Amino acid sequence: MSQSQPTMPQFQQLSIQGDDAEKFLQGQLTCDVTKLGLSYQAAAIGNLKGRIEFGMWIKKQAEKQYDVVISADCAQSLKAHLDKYGAFSKFETSAPIAVYPCVFDDEPTFSHKDTHNTPEDTQAWMQSSIATGNYWIVSNTQGEFQPQELRLHQRGGMDYDKGCYLGQEVIARIYFKSAPKAFLHYIQGSGDVPAAGDKLGKIQVVNAMASTKGFEALVVARSEHLADSDLTILELPSALQADVARPK
Repeated sequence: MSQSQPTMPQFQQLSIQGDDAEKFLQGQLTCDVTKLGLSYQAAAIGNLKGRIEFGMWIKKQAEKQYDVVISADCAQSLKAHLDKYGAFSKFETSAPIAVYPCVFDDEPTFSHKDTHNTPEDTQAWMQSSIATGNYWIVSNTQGEFQPQELRLHQRGGMDYDKGCYLGQEVIARIYFKSAPKAFLHYIQGSGDVPAAGDKLGKIQVVNAMASTKGFEALVVARSEHLADSDLTILELPSALQADVARPK
C-alpha cells in the first residue's frame, strides 16, 4: 500500500502530424480515428494480448494533426512506440510537453495554461475523473487491463467495425464470444489510499485518491468479490452502469 497522500498525476501531450497520421493511428487505436473532433476522446493502444498498453485521450487538432494526452510516466515509451511502428509512414511525433488536468463545464479535461498547473485543479480533475469512470493508465498498470473491463466501449473509445488495430483480434473475440467477469466499479474504502495496480484481495485498483472517509477509487473486480469486501459501491454515470457484455 502507498501512503495516504500518493503522488498527484501528471500528464503530457504529443502531437502526431503528417499525411499518414490518420491512417497510421487508425491501425493503432481502439477508437475510430476518422470520427474524432476537437474534444478529447478516451482511447487506447492495445498489446497483442488485447490489454491496454497505452491509455490516452486524443483529439483532431487540425487537418493531419492529432493531439494525444497520456500519463507523463508513459509519454516517452509511447513516443518510442509510435516512432518504431511508424518508421516508414509520413508523419512526425513531437516531443512530449506538459499539459495540465482541470475541470471545465463539469467535465475533466486538460489545458496548456500555467494557471491550471495547481494542486487544486489536479485534485478537482481526479475527483471528477474517478466519479465518472475517466480512468488513467500509468506505467504501473500498463498491460494490466482489457479495454472492455474498463468500460472503454461505453465511453465511445472502442469501435468494433473499424477494422484491424493492435490487439483487435483478442478484444473482438472477448466482445463477440464472451464478456469480462471483472469490470470497472467506483468504490469507497477506509484506510490508506492504495496505489494504481494494488490488489485489495481479489480487487485491483485502477486509480485512487484520498477522501474524507478514507479513499475513493476506480477498481476492476467481480461483483461477488465486491459484495464480500468492506468496500462501498458508488454509482458511476448511467451509461457506465450498463452490462459490459455485448447487447444481444
